[in-house]
Amino acid sequence: MDINPIHSCHLGPDISPEQFIPEHFFMYLLKGAVKAYDGQKRYSMAPGDAVIARKNQLMRYTKFKDGDEFKKIIITLDEPFLKLFLERHPYTVSPPTNHDAFLHVQDNTLLRSYIRSLEPYYAGGLQLDPTFADIKREELLLILLQAEPHLAQVLFTFGTPDKIDLEEFMNRNFRFNVSLERFAFMTGRSLSSFKRDFERIFGTTPGLWLKKRRLEEAHFKITKEHQRPTDVYLEVGFEDLSHFSFAFKKEFGYSPTQVAAV
Repeated sequence: MDINPIHSCHLGPDISPEQFIPEHFFMYLLKGAVKAYDGQKRYSMAPGDAVIARKNQLMRYTKFKDGDEFKKIIITLDEPFLKLFLERHPYTVSPPTNHDAFLHVQDNTLLRSYIRSLEPYYAGGLQLDPTFADIKREELLLILLQAEPHLAQVLFTFGTPDKIDLEEFMNRNFRFNVSLERFAFMTGRSLSSFKRDFERIFGTTPGLWLKKRRLEEAHFKITKEHQRPTDVYLEVGFEDLSHFSFAFKKEFGYSPTQVAAV
């Protein structure tokens, strides 16, 4: 998610530009709207909404400006910070029961007061000293856990993903444009075991399967749902329109614009 220092307040480590959430982060929307999709569920945010975006999740999101403005607060709750917090404020942690990628945070008086305390930084362009930024992150976490203790189940569960059903996972998430290393990590495998299991299950390499599966999805959307190629290529996992058009024509014998014109 891009961070505008004038219209945003960002505390903690930067967020990965990938369609992958490597660390938990808190987001509060000040102006505009957000729609997001995690491969199974769709989420939306309006001004005044707050969420915890959960780590080790795939997520595609679209931001919508209000006029020419989009304002948000992003606070990264990375694992080193959370472990230090847990040393100072012990919590008994049970396995999480909610597995959504976006966890909506309920509005309350303390949270609203906290957001107002950051106004000089997201409205005035002031920069937070790193030490003070960590104090503000700790304050936020205390407010969240006081209002919603169940968040401890999510935030204080450390470690890597367990090994899961590879076929089901890939058929659900092939549209996300992330590296094979990310796919391997999320399915609880090393890259070598991921490739080995993938070829055993699908009978081809991950790279070839992903390209073919994404092109088939694009073909369906253009021919059956009458979507435009310019709206489809990013949605199915391609980064570049010209590369998508070349691969599409090589696969089907005609370009996506020829299909769309029919």
